[in-house]
Amino acid sequence: MIDWMVLLAFVPAGLALNLTPGADMMFCLGQGLRSGPWPAVSASAGISVGAFVHAFAAGLGLSALVAAFPLAFDVIRWIGVGYLLWLAWQSLKAGPVGGKVKGVSVAKAFRQGLMVNLTNPKVILFVLAFVPQFVDPARPVLPQFLIYGAVLALGGFVINGLVGVFAGGIGKRLAQDAGFATWLGRISAGIFVALAARLALMQRG
Repeated sequence: MIDWMVLLAFVPAGLALNLTPGADMMFCLGQGLRSGPWPAVSASAGISVGAFVHAFAAGLGLSALVAAFPLAFDVIRWIGVGYLLWLAWQSLKAGPVGGKVKGVSVAKAFRQGLMVNLTNPKVILFVLAFVPQFVDPARPVLPQFLIYGAVLALGGFVINGLVGVFAGGIGKRLAQDAGFATWLGRISAGIFVALAARLALMQRG
């Protein structure tokens, strides 16, 4: 099904990419500041599930079709932009309750992380550019994509989750002060707006 030597080469390469700061890491950072450690870990889980779905779609050839058609690519991109802006608005609108930040539940954080990842067409391009380098066309392709996707998803879950837990610890301490609680909501909103702007300005090439 898969060459274990190739898999051993893929693991450190995948971890290096997971460690590179990006939209997923920043999203978990924002969730941690706003809602605390557990929602941040849940958001990381949602992102990882989304990454695995992208790998599955790439293995079936669906991602290549989306990447080949500019309209489909742009529709996904602008849905993602709109969703991130909506999250930013929710962060601002929620405000502090009882002097503390009003965060999101673990279940909601998971759904948000999943949605943010699925509506980021940059992940589609990344999977199509990176994973096929390790795929042996002489073997069944889909299982290879699923295995490599699982490695990327697991590495991303651990690394992004740790970032979210760290941010959640800081946010929890700062949120005890009403003034800081207000600013934490604004910082989270600012992170979501920055991610939306980054996605809006992204080029396909």
